[in-house]
Amino acid sequence: MSAPEAPNSLPAATSREWLNPMRAPVGRGFRPNPIDDRHLSRLAIVYVRQSTPQQVLDHRESRERQYGLVDYAVSLGWPKERILVIDEDQGRSGQSAEGRTGFQRLLTEVTMDHVGLILGIEMSRIARSGKDWNHLLEICAIF
Repeated sequence: MSAPEAPNSLPAATSREWLNPMRAPVGRGFRPNPIDDRHLSRLAIVYVRQSTPQQVLDHRESRERQYGLVDYAVSLGWPKERILVIDEDQGRSGQSAEGRTGFQRLLTEVTMDHVGLILGIEMSRIARSGKDWNHLLEICAIF
């Protein structure tokens, strides 16, 4: 069974392609089905983090790829003024949410029902602790 044709004559993507945002087809007026106007009326959050100050200095490509998700959010339909980059946890370990003001800010924005999308290159950048990760997922499920 083939996937339905996408708008604007772009090739339809299989569900696996949507798992990798850098491979998802984009184009003017095209956005994946799960995103609707309700999502677009809220913030798209790009969470940027590297574990140590040394990684921040030495791994510039990783940082650039993470910040590049702003362009991906725009391609999905978010206006730049509705994209929030949270990067104050640069150089801080993801082992725990303690001391990570960026992660706390992310949780707060989700809890206030302000968020339509959270983007990160690797979700382990958001939380390496199962407790913190599950807490975020539970809050997302509610809001």
